Amino acid sequence: MAPLQELAKEYAKARRDKKFRQQVAYYLREYVGRPTPLYFAERLTRELGGAKIYLKREDLLHTGAHKINNAVGQILLAKRMGKSRIIAETGAGQHGVATATVAAMFGMECVIYMGEVDMARQALNVYRMRLLGAEVRAVTAGQRTLKEAISEAMRDWVTNIRHTHYIIGSVLGAHPYPVMVRDFQAVIGREARRQILKHEKRLPDVLVACVGGGSNSIGLFHAFLKDKGVRMVGVEGGGRGIKPGDHAARFQKGGSLGVLQGTRTFVLQDEDGQIMLTHSVSAGLDYAAIGPEHSYLRDAGRIEYSYATDPDALAAFQYCARVEGIIPALESAHAIAWVQKHAKKLGRDAIVIANMSGRGDKDVMQAAELMKL
Repeated sequence: MAPLQELAKEYAKARRDKKFRQQVAYYLREYVGRPTPLYFAERLTRELGGAKIYLKREDLLHTGAHKINNAVGQILLAKRMGKSRIIAETGAGQHGVATATVAAMFGMECVIYMGEVDMARQALNVYRMRLLGAEVRAVTAGQRTLKEAISEAMRDWVTNIRHTHYIIGSVLGAHPYPVMVRDFQAVIGREARRQILKHEKRLPDVLVACVGGGSNSIGLFHAFLKDKGVRMVGVEGGGRGIKPGDHAARFQKGGSLGVLQGTRTFVLQDEDGQIMLTHSVSAGLDYAAIGPEHSYLRDAGRIEYSYATDPDALAAFQYCARVEGIIPALESAHAIAWVQKHAKKLGRDAIVIANMSGRGDKDVMQAAELMKL
């Protein structure tokens, strides 16, 4: 509890500190590349024959995904706290790359924990992290994916709390992490709100984003939560189908209220509270729990949650590449899959913003093998 209490206290001070906020804004603008465009996907809109589709282009950020927003905020906080060593977990590798990047920029020691299975399917990102000077430690316990990587990072942190800061990559873990990560990612929605009002002179009808832990989605949704006319859809990893061990959709069959890794939220678990195996073609969505704010907003009826299966996501991955010339991350392809299915039903008068949370360079070889390209 001691490092969590220290972190909560320091973050409460930092978020009120104008100089700290200006620092974060400076690096997001000058180093990361914000603001990102809100791009009207003209051909995608025409081909699907329904709603007007905009893509929030987080894939254009330095390191290739939204993860850098949070990494910048947290490393500035770590520096403020006098920490000299950074650790993180990663699934798809994008958070690991973002963390290794900011650690290199500030000259800090960096260790990244990654499941052995994820290291194999995200080999490019493993090399990128090592090139940036980070030590990547393979986790061989359990399912050898994101859940086990988080556990190992937590063990490291409680052993080395005096000089180490743990940069959690999503809206997970104990307080203040879900709030802190959401705050750093909320820039996505603030920008999207300003941009759509400029482009269309009104708010969108639907926001769509993939949901693993849920940082890119809550980042997009947060600025619109009070706008009752804006529908919000989170798309989970449906894997091979909604059967035990075959998916990572926490709000579908097998999901119930529980506790995992410091978070009370919806968890894929059996009747005895044992965590179920999960599966998704996307390493970033392959996790048994979801951010607690998502559970709250789902129970409150503010956000609805759907899922896309592996075949849906792979089809959307290829479709988006061929229709718009944009290769999405497999995570983001889950959101595009939802848009493919629903754009026509929404009608031509509707406006949809889909969060392109990351680019698909990291997934090309895996997708090529799975799709026999």
